[in-house]
Amino acid sequence: MFIETLIKLGSGDPLLTGFIAGLILLLFTFAGSIPAILGSKISDSVLDTGLGFSAGIMLVAAFTSLLIPGIQIGGIMPVLIGFIMGALTIALIERLSPHEHFIKGYEGPPHLKEKIRVVWLLVLAIIIHNFPEGLAVGSGIAYNFKEGIILALAIGIQDIPEGFAIAIPLVGIKEKVSKALLIAFLSGLSEFIMVFIPILISSYARMLLPILLGFSGGAMIYVVSHEVIPETHRKGYEKYGTIGFMIGFIIMLTLDTIL
Repeated sequence: MFIETLIKLGSGDPLLTGFIAGLILLLFTFAGSIPAILGSKISDSVLDTGLGFSAGIMLVAAFTSLLIPGIQIGGIMPVLIGFIMGALTIALIERLSPHEHFIKGYEGPPHLKEKIRVVWLLVLAIIIHNFPEGLAVGSGIAYNFKEGIILALAIGIQDIPEGFAIAIPLVGIKEKVSKALLIAFLSGLSEFIMVFIPILISSYARMLLPILLGFSGGAMIYVVSHEVIPETHRKGYEKYGTIGFMIGFIIMLTLDTIL
């Protein structure tokens, strides 16, 4: 019923539906970051469980809401092309863009490390991590409104622990609360904006939709494998991360089946 209500609010307009879906992502990400910014603390084991949960949801969503629908409407080759392009795009952005992970440290061109403040390096890392999720939701909406809204809700739920996790570095470098909240908002805004790109592209060139679905799936799986799962294994709580992963996997698979 709730999903049908959100679809009705979209009035059959892909851009309006995308706005609603993007707002879900933005609000959930921002809401997840607030407790960390305001000083709430959780154990590393709980945080790794939450990140594992996020990885499980993202992995299932990539297959059931992006790759499989893309194959169904366009065959395997366009989806594979998009998949490879998506993964390579994120890898290239990570290689060429200066950004800072709180645990892994600096990544990107060495000569830019000293020229950009740490806080903005962290912001770039957050945006690189988040924008594939916005692309995924936009591609889902371009394929099917219901699929896109379900995907937005699922990714929104996993954005809560992710939002908390991305806020921790901002607290660690002792940014002002107002500035940390603004950065957390911008991280959600990056997802919101990216929702519209696949919608606009597919509205003018529908034949590209299988490639878009593959691209979004490849980008999201790359982030899961390269960023999220390794993060759950850094502090010795990989069992908790795996439990969270399995729970997220089961929940997303169930939601995709029954809704």
